[in-house]
Amino acid sequence: MFSLIFLILKDFFSDLVPVSWLFNGLKVGQVIHYPKIVKINGEYCYLSATLTQKRGEKPELLIIISYNKNEQSLLNYKERWQIETCFKAMKSSGFDIENTHLQDLERIEKLLCLVMIAFLWCYKIGDYLDRSVKAIPIKKHGHRAKSVFKYGLEFVSEILQNPYRKNFQQILQIFVM
Repeated sequence: MFSLIFLILKDFFSDLVPVSWLFNGLKVGQVIHYPKIVKINGEYCYLSATLTQKRGEKPELLIIISYNKNEQSLLNYKERWQIETCFKAMKSSGFDIENTHLQDLERIEKLLCLVMIAFLWCYKIGDYLDRSVKAIPIKKHGHRAKSVFKYGLEFVSEILQNPYRKNFQQILQIFVM
């Protein structure tokens, strides 16, 4: 993997320049869509960039390469990132479904449906706890100490391991809300 900041590009009107130069002067939180088509590694594409900064750290340049609708690229990236975090929750960070040894497609479909229901349940519980009971702490770098999903998963796991606790009915009620 290589850093996009050091990619060299050539647009139709200029010489070779580092991609990061196209976004000089960008302020934190600002989004710029480069107005011209550029060629990177032989592919014609559009570029967008935003400058992000975590608390106490240096600003980072996020460059997004897209092949159409330059103005939509950042929104598409945000949506794609949500999907990636959902997959992480279903795999290594939660349900570990990549270690299933199922071969039958019908059984795999049933497993995925159950995991999706469990994921939604944990997410809804975590969201409820975060908003109504106790907010997830924010760390110094500006991110939550744990994800909303993980917060709910830990709570549900604790309740299911001890169903005689009074909160058992509460998690069932939250699921049907």
